[in-house]
Amino acid sequence: MKFGVVVFPGSNCDQDCHHVIENVIRQPVEYIWHKSKKLDGVDCVVIPGGFSYGDYLRCGAIARFSPIMDAVIKFANSGGLVIGICNGFQVLLEAGLLPGAMLRNKDLHFICKFVELEVASTGTPFSSGYKKGQKIRIPVAHNEGNYYIDDKGLAELKKNDQIVFRYTDNPNGAVADIAGIVNKERNVLGMMPHPERSSEAELTSQDGLPIFQAIVERLKKNG
Repeated sequence: MKFGVVVFPGSNCDQDCHHVIENVIRQPVEYIWHKSKKLDGVDCVVIPGGFSYGDYLRCGAIARFSPIMDAVIKFANSGGLVIGICNGFQVLLEAGLLPGAMLRNKDLHFICKFVELEVASTGTPFSSGYKKGQKIRIPVAHNEGNYYIDDKGLAELKKNDQIVFRYTDNPNGAVADIAGIVNKERNVLGMMPHPERSSEAELTSQDGLPIFQAIVERLKKNG
């Protein structure tokens, strides 16, 4: 079992994710530079938060064309587990691995604080460690976290139970209070809140840890 953390110029949560995987859930993990063209036996890909290069154009719009993303897309399309956090979520949207788009926060200000989420779906490899309806406390840190999808797309998300996390007090204006979604196949998760920043008691919340633990359990089950 091995995790890979993709690093773009501007990534700033790559070390946080690497730390949680290596030192908290104690699993093998390596950094993957964005110019790499292969994943080298990785079982789960993490696309971390930060400000990937080209974000001034549109978040994730340039990073989506990094060489590593071709490998990530093939990996995801073959059923591999992928989690994109904050800027990573934006990259996954730009890459077409998840539906929808990101807009500026409703008040046009950067938001950095703990928020309360409700677990909307536990039927994914990432959320199986929670109970449906459970309230959890995880921080956000973003300027473009206002998730948008049209009415037809939203109906599809609801129909397929693809909404995994919802804000209980929407901080950014996201459609239907959406904080995290999966693809139809349920192997790709994108979420704006940072679970790696709430995985240790010293950080005042461990509510993000079950996401990483659930991934490990799924990979063990898949052998």
